[in-house]
Amino acid sequence: MKIGLGLYRHMLTEDNLRFARQAGATHVVAHLVDYFSGGPRIPESTGRSSGWGPTHRVGKPWTLAEIEQVKEKVETQGLALHAVENLDPGHWHDILLDGPRRDDQIEGVLESIRLLGEAGIPHLGYNFSLAGVWGHRTGPFARGGAESIGFDAASLEDQPEIPVGQVWNMDYAPQGEETIGAVSSEQMWSRLEYFLKAAVPAAEAAGVRLCAHPDDPPLPTLRNTARVLTSEAALQRFVDLVPSPANALEFCQGTISEMHDLDIYEVIARFAGQDRIGYVHFRNVVGRMPNYHEVFVDEGYVDMFRALRTYAENGYDGVFIPDHTPQMTCDAPWHAGMAFALGWMSAALRAVEEGR
Repeated sequence: MKIGLGLYRHMLTEDNLRFARQAGATHVVAHLVDYFSGGPRIPESTGRSSGWGPTHRVGKPWTLAEIEQVKEKVETQGLALHAVENLDPGHWHDILLDGPRRDDQIEGVLESIRLLGEAGIPHLGYNFSLAGVWGHRTGPFARGGAESIGFDAASLEDQPEIPVGQVWNMDYAPQGEETIGAVSSEQMWSRLEYFLKAAVPAAEAAGVRLCAHPDDPPLPTLRNTARVLTSEAALQRFVDLVPSPANALEFCQGTISEMHDLDIYEVIARFAGQDRIGYVHFRNVVGRMPNYHEVFVDEGYVDMFRALRTYAENGYDGVFIPDHTPQMTCDAPWHAGMAFALGWMSAALRAVEEGR
């Protein structure tokens, strides 16, 4: 099993890549949908986050030269590029919305998959959601008052409907007063199945695994739109839609741990045993839906050492990235939080591999 670090496009600097290697990482997951100033919006401690800022602008489709440049930059620092994560909503909004350009946009996604395969990048992470990550807030929720992310469904109050021209809290077109309205679970499952039946064969041919992220927060409905990957049964339904190793999960252990009525160790064993985990977002939480918050890797209700043993015992030998981590009180809050997580993971993985 291997350790990686997720970095947004604007964070793919020589210094951050060296930091990743110095902290024990061997792999990188690159978030290339980063065409907006400053990266993800960080909400105020008492406010609500819409997930991403409104400054997103649609980027150009990836080119082979661009992908290879990112890969070379990562490899120059002694790291491997394990995955590219997220698709620009400007390139696939009608796939999510069942809009008039759906089939044209599917062809564009298939071309991106082919380019990743040609560049030798084995995984593409994505999130099949309309509302995306919405409703979280930041506050001193982790040990010692470290700033982290929390969610409380009771505090959401009114949820504005998604305007036409936006998905995943990213604007891909000018907006007026019109919204996309209600979207049912049946509609979302139908759209997801249509996408998978087109994309999975292309991924198989390219040697790329498509890795779907569970809905975060795992609410069945958000902003009047259904969210489908919100339970253990739904994750199984998803992988069964198109039975192929290329149809896999971006196994966000933190999000899955937030779901109701499941045993996280049994879920890990289930999907690791089916070889349906492309890579793992490894983080811990306190609480479950409808009220939870993210904490340090060694702090939450999940025994993370037991979780690592469960992955290993069920044949998973892939990459773990810390995903989110609380920000520590120092001059480099993000770096300190990530260094703590990576150090803990490195020691725990070694212990598991040595049978301790």
